[in-house]
Amino acid sequence: MATRGRGRYVADRGLTSRMVITMFFIGLLYVVLVGALVAVMGKAWPLIAVIAGVLFVAQFWFSDKIAAFSMGAREVTPEQAPALHGAVDRLCALADTPKPKVAIADTDVPNAFATGRNQRNSMVCATTGLLRRLEPEELEGVLSHELSHVAHRDVAVMTIASFLGVLAGIMTRAALWSGVGRAGRNNDPSGLILLLIPLVSAVVYVISFLLTRLLSRYRELSADRAGALLTGRPSALASALTKVSGEMARIPTRDLRKAEPYNAFFFAPAFSGESLATLLSSHPPLERRLAQLSRISSQLGHDQGQG
Repeated sequence: MATRGRGRYVADRGLTSRMVITMFFIGLLYVVLVGALVAVMGKAWPLIAVIAGVLFVAQFWFSDKIAAFSMGAREVTPEQAPALHGAVDRLCALADTPKPKVAIADTDVPNAFATGRNQRNSMVCATTGLLRRLEPEELEGVLSHELSHVAHRDVAVMTIASFLGVLAGIMTRAALWSGVGRAGRNNDPSGLILLLIPLVSAVVYVISFLLTRLLSRYRELSADRAGALLTGRPSALASALTKVSGEMARIPTRDLRKAEPYNAFFFAPAFSGESLATLLSSHPPLERRLAQLSRISSQLGHDQGQG
């Protein structure tokens, strides 16, 4: 019997280990920064810690709701969207996982996303543009990918990872503000040291940003693999990926620009990022995702041939 939580979604040990290592370095970066700020701020650090804690709790509890609202996700009933609910029902039964809320976003941008820090308050959403373009098997491939994010608590992981970079900026700005005040009184030399904190803040933010993007690319590959293995149809997911990526080129640029801030949530990015460095992208290159699905398809064919 499969356990609740991840259910029958398969974990990729290689990708999981890389995600753990990436999170370790993000956490290490945070610890080093906090230690440095505590050393230079003296008695002021508890207030900074309290403010940071409140902000973290707020982001952890409400960021998914804010994102869903911003993307226009509207929860629908089985009567309103029978095909979508039917696909989610089949996948949840196959994966032995609780059913999330089901929503639709009224936009022609063909995409899907999942939100929720855990399975009890999770939601999977497909856009009207996606529903119009995909065949039933392709839609199930996309939904299986998104439900894998829910099963593996990827939204919570990415929220924590991204917040560390935000927190670094908040804490260093607070330290700068404190240092400027001290530097202006009695020519306090220790305050002058804090004037270097904007540089530290920039370095910390850049490193945490790059590590978070790396983690995001790993989780997308992991979700592709888990979703393909659950349905046993990696070719359907590959077809959906190819179709969605191709259809993006036909969407007006202004609509893609509106969707771009939510790329980290999406099944496929609103912009492919071909003109940007790969390390800045929230998703792996399409070619890498298709290559992985091709390998999985070959493995499944081999396994069936051995059966």
